[in-house]
Amino acid sequence: MIEINLLPGARKKARSKGPSVNFGELFKDFGSRIRDPWLIAGISGVAVGLIAIGVMWGWQSRRSSSLTEREQKAVQDSTRYASVIAERLKAEAQRDSVQRQIAVISAIDGTRLVWSHVLDEISRAMPPYVWLRSITQTSAISSDPPEVQAGVAKAAPKKGGGAAAPAGEEGVLALQVVGNTVDIQALTRFMKALEASPFLQNVTLVRSDVVMQQGKEATEFRLDMQYQKPDPSLLRTVPFTVSVR
Repeated sequence: MIEINLLPGARKKARSKGPSVNFGELFKDFGSRIRDPWLIAGISGVAVGLIAIGVMWGWQSRRSSSLTEREQKAVQDSTRYASVIAERLKAEAQRDSVQRQIAVISAIDGTRLVWSHVLDEISRAMPPYVWLRSITQTSAISSDPPEVQAGVAKAAPKKGGGAAAPAGEEGVLALQVVGNTVDIQALTRFMKALEASPFLQNVTLVRSDVVMQQGKEATEFRLDMQYQKPDPSLLRTVPFTVSVR
């Protein structure tokens, strides 16, 4: 049997009937849920946490990259300057060794010519009619090695704990001169000449006695004096050369 549709559109309307999605109701229900404060707090917390994690991850990444670069640069600098530091330490050790040697040499050389100056000054100051019998050292003789005198080593403790030297007299060379004269004025001139010497100080007459020398009266005297370091401006140095064949 053949059916003819005399009402166009009637079947289309019938076909259009069926289940459909109501978007208005859906958004309306979603909007009602959005008004729930706990849901809003949860979504906000998750969002803030994700943002904080992203910021911290970016900051840590940049900091890690910066520290890695600094570490690499420090390792390169350490490798490059290791030899320089080693050479510097070696040079400083050699410098300290040379300074100690110079200090020891200076300590030895500082007292090497003391008696030469003392005897030269006494001989130069002697007037006529005065002759000497003895020149002796009255101060304590230092038994310390040159390293201790130079200050590069410590002195060993002395046994018995002897009395310490008076302040201001330690290390000062003191000597006594014994001689005769037949002219008391000559003795006065001798003392003044010794006191005027830049190498001698504190010239003192200890005693003077009348003695017989070869059947004649003479005056025996004893003088105490001390050595002093002269002003460098008063010293004259000359070069010392030795010809080698």
